[in-house]
Amino acid sequence: MGGFGWGWVGALFVIACMGLMVWMMMGHGMGHGGRSDGDGTRRDLNRHGRDAQRILAERFARGEISEEEFEQRRRVLERAWAST
Repeated sequence: MGGFGWGWVGALFVIACMGLMVWMMMGHGMGHGGRSDGDGTRRDLNRHGRDAQRILAERFARGEISEEEFEQRRRVLERAWAST
């Protein structure tokens, strides 16, 4: 006889765990699902755009880049977002 004595309950548990893993890998677990704009592209670009602006402003505030370079890079970012 061998086995662990789980029978069909063990098989259902394994199938349920596999289904949960697939569901989470598809982005539905941990609060990543439910995007209201289809595939989320616009939402992701907006989030990344805000991050890029924040980083650029921080670099300017620390004196890492000049005002001219800040304005040039800001315009480039705005053109990139406008084209999407």
